This record gives sequence, C-alpha cells and structure tokens, in this order.
Amino acid sequence: MKTIILAAGQGTRLRPYTNDKPKCMVSLSGQPLLHHQLDAMAACGVREGITLVGGYLSEELDARGAQIVINPRYAETNMVQTLFCARQAMEPGQDLLISYGDIVYEPKVLQAVLDCDAPVALAADLEWQRLWKLRMDEPLDDAETFIMDDQQHVLSLGKKPKSYDQVQAQYMGLFRIRADYVERMMAAFDALDPNAIYDGKDLDNMYMTSFVQHLIDLGWPVKACLVENGWLEVDTASELEAYESMATDGSLDQYCRLSKSV
Repeated sequence: MKTIILAAGQGTRLRPYTNDKPKCMVSLSGQPLLHHQLDAMAACGVREGITLVGGYLSEELDARGAQIVINPRYAETNMVQTLFCARQAMEPGQDLLISYGDIVYEPKVLQAVLDCDAPVALAADLEWQRLWKLRMDEPLDDAETFIMDDQQHVLSLGKKPKSYDQVQAQYMGLFRIRADYVERMMAAFDALDPNAIYDGKDLDNMYMTSFVQHLIDLGWPVKACLVENGWLEVDTASELEAYESMATDGSLDQYCRLSKSV
C-alpha cells in the first residue's frame, strides 16, 4: 500500500502556532500532529511507502523518513491539487491511503478503513455531534452533509446541511482507494473540466469532498467505515488549546486516545 498525507496548507486559523511551522508540525500532547498520525499508522503496520505533500514552511517538516514532495502552488490551490502533486506515489495495483495532515486518530479508526474492501473506503464518525460540541455552540454550523444508504454506501457528502437528518455521520479526511481503482482515480482527475466550477470552486481549489462526490456520481461504490469518535480535527488555535488542556487533565481520552510512539 502507498500512503499520501496532505500537509501543504498554511493553517491561518491556527496562528500564532503556525507562524513558524506548518500545520501538521503543531504540537498536541507533547508531539506534532503528524507524528501522532505516523504512530497510529505504524500501529496498524503502515510504515513504508508514505509520502508527505508539503508546501507552507516545508523546510520545517519532520517526516520521520517519509518521502516529501512539494506543492509549489500551495497558497493558491486546495486539497485535490495537493494530492495530485504526489502522483508519482500513486501506483496502480497498490492500495492508496489518503489522509489530511491536520487530523489525529486512534489506530482503530485507520484499521476500520484498512479492513474495508470497497473501491473507496471512507472513515466517518457516527458520534460526530459529541465531538463538534467541544468545538462550537451549534454543531450544524460547521458540519457537512453525509448521507448513506442502508449498506453504508455514501450517496452525498460535503454540502451545507439544512438539518441534522442530512448528517448521518461526518467525513474525517481519511480514506483508501482500492488497488484496482487507483489508475481509474487518476483518469477521473485528468478528465475533469479545467473550466468548470465544482461546488463553487474552480479546479485549482476543488474540495476533496467534491472530488469524492464526483467519483460517486460516476458510479463508484464509496463505503463509509463507521466509527464512534476516536479522532480529532485541529483547525483553530482555540481548538488546539482546548484539546491540550483536556489532554493534560485526561478528559480528552473520552474522545480520542492519542497514539503512543511505537
């Protein structure tokens, strides 16, 4: 399996913590977000074939031996373009694990994705409201739609929800493309209209959820690998400070037990 971690963004909402380092190198409970993630991967046996896509302050990345490639246009592009900066790491015939650089998760979350044999296996949190209530007063304000059928196949995601009924789980930024679909994924990206608008964004700034929805619209089976918490998204300075305080007093373990070095 190949793995690509997307860590090119500037993390402006995490300032001042990102003034001198990229977002994935911001520390939580004693070590960078990236290292928590690499520890969780190692605990699941994912130690080789890891590529980190950097951009902002990439010279400060400590990738623990993982290959680093750069998105030179990080300031003007979004996740999908960052992903395809690592195209050389996409090997047809090998599974491709894709992860955002600003999340941490327990090994059980990753294992749920690895154990799923669907063409696209997408980590999703059933108990997302519990976590979102730590982050904001009204969870629906920052949630995205996530609608599944009764076989856990994702039908729709990434839009602004009108009600809680449209958020059956929450996308986490962690998914796997099955080996026989990796080449098809590259072809799907290459076939995108460079002049089209995708959920209000041009191709350079296309959201990853828009790309996944595009694959769904093409008829790809995308299956939700459902978990109940066990992860964190670190997006703002206030969130980081709240998580750090909770990690210190032990209350963060109710939501996510940070992985240990292995």
